[in-house]
Amino acid sequence: MSSDHHIIPPTYLPIVGSVAIFCTLFGFLNWLHDSPYGIETLVFGLTLLLIMMFFWFRAVINENLTTFRGDKQMDRSFRYGMAWFIFTEVALFGAFFGVLFYVRHVVMSFLGGVPGNEATHYLLWPDFSGDWPVLTTPNPSKFLGPKMAMGPWGIPAINTMILLTSGLTITLAHWRLIEEKHKVAGFWQLCTILLGMAFLYFQAHEYIEAYTEYGLRFDAGIYGNIFFILTGLHGFHVTVGTIMLFVIMIRIFLEHFDEHNHFAFEAVAWYWHMVDVVWLALFVVVYWL
Repeated sequence: MSSDHHIIPPTYLPIVGSVAIFCTLFGFLNWLHDSPYGIETLVFGLTLLLIMMFFWFRAVINENLTTFRGDKQMDRSFRYGMAWFIFTEVALFGAFFGVLFYVRHVVMSFLGGVPGNEATHYLLWPDFSGDWPVLTTPNPSKFLGPKMAMGPWGIPAINTMILLTSGLTITLAHWRLIEEKHKVAGFWQLCTILLGMAFLYFQAHEYIEAYTEYGLRFDAGIYGNIFFILTGLHGFHVTVGTIMLFVIMIRIFLEHFDEHNHFAFEAVAWYWHMVDVVWLALFVVVYWL
């Protein structure tokens, strides 16, 4: 059966990506448990993942500049694919927000001894107050809890303003790109990148403060676990998004895009706006409430 559209040849890159993700997660889990070769496996997995992404994105860019340029069906395929990818990212964060909801509104009730759950309270943890965040542990002699919770003001508020501003700068870059003012669009794209890097700098500073001054660690109870998993997962997405923004900035200056053909930019903008919205939810649920 003939087709009017180019058929992408088979590639081994998805297999390489699967191996890289497996090694990354396997290494991360072993690193948390102080197992041998945990950090080495983690670094290998991340390196292999970056190499896979480089070759895959290079192939997509080359095909988009030649074979697929102006192909409306392929443009729809890219849009549907990116939309489903963002849906899976939202679902991923939704799962962890669900964990937070379950802990705060279900587990806390059982351990706190609300009417109907008194037996659970007295049998498992008689001294538990039922307040969130949990700053104590069942056995302080063996498991140390954090000294205090992370508040919403200071670095979290600054990072919120940074991401909100980055949403504005990437929108300005989009408007200038539609007008085919590539240098101005590249300038606003650079501003977005710098804001993303500033966010990561402040988050790293916050992590150091949380670890050294607040005693907030993965082994400091459920609050520490949820805090680092949610904010760390978001920080990883900001890192990936910043790399994507940098690649798109180079393509803007190389004038790969015009008024009608610039979905690569739009896809990264969708991703970045998703990161912004998730952070707003994190700021309210994790830091504020």
